[in-house]
Amino acid sequence: MTSLTNHQYRLAARPVGLPKPSDWTYTTSETTPPGEGEVLVKTLYLSLDPAMRGWMNEGKSYIEPVGIGDVMRALGVGVVVASADPKLPVGSHVSGMLGVQEYSTQPGRRLQQVDPRLAPLPVYLSVLGMPGMTGYFGLLEVGQPQPGETVVVSGAAGAVGLVVGQVAKLKGCKVVGIAGGADKCRYVVDELGFDSCVDYKAGSVKAQLREQCPQGIDVYFDNVGGDILDDCLTQLALHGRIIICGAISQYNNTTPVKGPANYLSLLVNRGRMQGIVVSDYMKQYGEAVRAMGGWLREGKMRSKEDIVSGIETFPDTLLKLFRGENLGKLVLKVADE
Repeated sequence: MTSLTNHQYRLAARPVGLPKPSDWTYTTSETTPPGEGEVLVKTLYLSLDPAMRGWMNEGKSYIEPVGIGDVMRALGVGVVVASADPKLPVGSHVSGMLGVQEYSTQPGRRLQQVDPRLAPLPVYLSVLGMPGMTGYFGLLEVGQPQPGETVVVSGAAGAVGLVVGQVAKLKGCKVVGIAGGADKCRYVVDELGFDSCVDYKAGSVKAQLREQCPQGIDVYFDNVGGDILDDCLTQLALHGRIIICGAISQYNNTTPVKGPANYLSLLVNRGRMQGIVVSDYMKQYGEAVRAMGGWLREGKMRSKEDIVSGIETFPDTLLKLFRGENLGKLVLKVADE
């Protein structure tokens, strides 16, 4: 096949605080034919996630940091345009770690085939992708909510939060979201079916939680960390559970991460705090896809994608996450099929 021009964003420097334009280089290269067992994928959509900020840092984590000079790591969905893997012929739609680039050569075994007839492709980066898996297993496996319990989720209008809240409602829980601004709070209540929403931009979070959760918080799904985690600790119910998924309020700190000052609430209330890394549940993904795919088809669950077009917008579009500008799953559209 004729080689294709590929544009890529590579990490040029470890960011200090918010990533800035000089932390990236925009490069051009030519594609090469796939070797045995490989496919060449044209990227259609990329998932932009808060976790990407952590991947840029050097240091021990659940995954190796992106190397200086390497293509920025990103999940994506695309279409196979050349194949040396009989299981993934040309025209197959796939998801995987495609990177922030227009084309990538991948071993077919590292890709998951997806069907655009069952759901729009961006949904495979949202409810049927990593955020959906994170919310589903984090809530059900770690949080273990019971019918009638009160579940609170921060980042409620984001990719993971909207899944957590809807699954909790389907499991018979009272659901209180935490989000920034009246529009986001209105969205999670009116469109997603949460029972109520705390607007952290409109006064004391602690006071609002006390009003919305008079019996305390049985399960808190934390996507933001910082002061909001502390406020939720003060409202923890007896035997309450806290799921640590993310801490977006802390990712761009230039000072040490702020830990929970109210952690003794775990002692007083015999509570539990546990982290969730979605890759631990990879062998169970099929279960979650079947469950949430069914809820989507039945109209019991909604998916929401905030789509921005153009790979060249990547550096600024990524910052939408940290400015709190996205509603739903932030997705970068790279190309038309």
